[in-house]
Amino acid sequence: MVYTYPDQHDNREAKAFEKWVRVAHFCFVEMSERERQSIVAEIETTLAGQFPDIEVVDVDVQGGRGARLTVYVDRPGGVDLELCEAVTRALDDLRERYALEVSSPGLDRPLRTPAHFARASGERVYVKTADRLDGRAVFRGRLTGSDPTVVSLVLDEGDAVDIPFHTIAKAHVIFEFDDNGGHQ
Repeated sequence: MVYTYPDQHDNREAKAFEKWVRVAHFCFVEMSERERQSIVAEIETTLAGQFPDIEVVDVDVQGGRGARLTVYVDRPGGVDLELCEAVTRALDDLRERYALEVSSPGLDRPLRTPAHFARASGERVYVKTADRLDGRAVFRGRLTGSDPTVVSLVLDEGDAVDIPFHTIAKAHVIFEFDDNGGHQ
């Protein structure tokens, strides 16, 4: 596909091109952290009365208009189909803006908050930082400690590393199967 810039002399083409750029930009721009937090707060407020034991673990928005919003929820005892269905119904207002999916966080549970990291202590985790730290941006290892400012790992290679919490771009638990197919 070839894109050409409109002729400066034809104002209609220039306006159409600018409109196309805005639409294309809208379709491919990722959700900002502020927008993500706003959606999480809206969901948590909506669910608080009906489902006080539910935690909104994460949200993911993909696409532009008619985007798909995936809400990852958890509760003590786990998530089942009936819970996902009930949460979907409770979030009916969001269904007017998004194609809504409600899911469990899965075996490779995302880690976004200090509380998520604290609960995953002792687990093997994947952490990607926004910027390089000691020459690398991807870390895999055993989570040995965390607080609101730092996450501590013993890397698979054996070295220990402290990762400042504010540098973490993405993180999740690495689910480990034992020899019998269960969790270690």
